[in-house]
Amino acid sequence: WRAGVTKWHPAGPSGEGRTGWVQTVFLGEYQHNLDDKGRLVMPRKFRHDLADGVVITKGHEKCVYAFTVEQWEIEVAETKELSRKDKGTRLYSRSFFGSAADVELDKQGRIPIPTALRDFAGLDKDVTVVGVAERIEIWDAATWAVESAANDRFYAQMDEAPTEEGI
Repeated sequence: WRAGVTKWHPAGPSGEGRTGWVQTVFLGEYQHNLDDKGRLVMPRKFRHDLADGVVITKGHEKCVYAFTVEQWEIEVAETKELSRKDKGTRLYSRSFFGSAADVELDKQGRIPIPTALRDFAGLDKDVTVVGVAERIEIWDAATWAVESAANDRFYAQMDEAPTEEGI
């Protein structure tokens, strides 16, 4: 993998001399603001990968997920594998797909975030954009500060947890 690469394609400039495929990987944390129309300037580092379009939807822990079109197709395929007979799957699918919106970057690198998604995630002005491998998460900045601190505590505890060898 390599950060900043748009689509699956042979590794290397021409694919010669290397094996494997490259996938988009989003990395980093960025502070941004929503404008009065609910538009968010995406980090410059992400814009090339989002040039073909973006799908945004409800995320877990009250954030908004943003996917490339290619990754969205993977998300759809994975969800189709789940049983519709399971009520949890149906509820999840309704929320995940029902709240989804296709959006495009404008010339300033902004995406519009629909009111319903802004309300869901509590997005008002200050937001944090987080690259999480195959997706981007968009958080209210204050909510992200709390979530990030909890993540850091969890991560630190992982180092302290006994392993099977230590039992």
